[in-house]
Amino acid sequence: MKAHLIYNPTAGPWDVRRGLKRVRSYLRRRGWSVELQLTEKPGDATALARAAAQVGCDVVVVAGGDGTVNEAVNGLVGTKTALGVLPVGTGNMWAKQLGIPTYTLTNPLRLREAAAGLAEGSVRLVDVGQVNNRYFLCWAGIGLDAQVTAEMEPRQRRTKRLGVLPYAIAAVLVARDFQGVRTRVFLDGSVVRGRTLLILVSNIQQYIGMLHVAREAQMDDGLLDVFVFKGLGFQYAVRHLLKIISRRYLQDPQIVHRQARHIEVWTEWAMPVQVDGDPIGTTPVTLKVVPLALRVLVPPSAPPGLFTSTVQGERF
Repeated sequence: MKAHLIYNPTAGPWDVRRGLKRVRSYLRRRGWSVELQLTEKPGDATALARAAAQVGCDVVVVAGGDGTVNEAVNGLVGTKTALGVLPVGTGNMWAKQLGIPTYTLTNPLRLREAAAGLAEGSVRLVDVGQVNNRYFLCWAGIGLDAQVTAEMEPRQRRTKRLGVLPYAIAAVLVARDFQGVRTRVFLDGSVVRGRTLLILVSNIQQYIGMLHVAREAQMDDGLLDVFVFKGLGFQYAVRHLLKIISRRYLQDPQIVHRQARHIEVWTEWAMPVQVDGDPIGTTPVTLKVVPLALRVLVPPSAPPGLFTSTVQGERF
């Protein structure tokens, strides 16, 4: 097994180079050949992942947060090299969706547990989403959550050590003043109109690591799950959150859920857009699914309902 381990030393609240040294030793005992590479600036993970694919690596393992994972995805789409992850970021949304243990200072052994999951995992082909020329693995957000992301990123490491608290505070402050915008959303030809607070286009089931918004989403069905959250302001945002927590949101006429392959979003004025937690621009925007475009290394901990096929993928 030939692997490149791409580590973003600025990801997450702590430097984990010592832990990664132990992970490399563990994987070598499992028959892996592991080369460590460090990123230095935004975009490096994309270039390093693409280069690894070009030299025939079996897998690129990303030690970083969701932003670093997204960069690697953009270097691996359409290649024969699989993506694995060791979650050492702050959010670790992709890892949480797969049930991968996330590293904390009080639980440093979770990094080795995550590596064991990779060594015992199997490779599956999954869909990715595409926004203009940028791919995403988890989701794209337009409106409220993208505005929060734009105001929070990039963050200092001392801020990351506070976990989700700064995001929660920023979300309340932004939502307090955020107003719904007249929007047209084209979903495979059909149109949804109205004032919207947030449009979520999801490729996975979880949202922000704790909310199961797209509960029936499957990563290899050739479809994206689209949620249009309508409303005028803060009261509607709170109402939507409470409905999601209580799992009654799909009965709310102010929340539209569709599955689609091609999505276009037009807004009255430019609204921020984020993918996998990274701001990428503003509306208008076109999104689409790219079916079975990425090979991912899936640990045994992943929920089986995340895939249409119950057959285990290829083992290394």
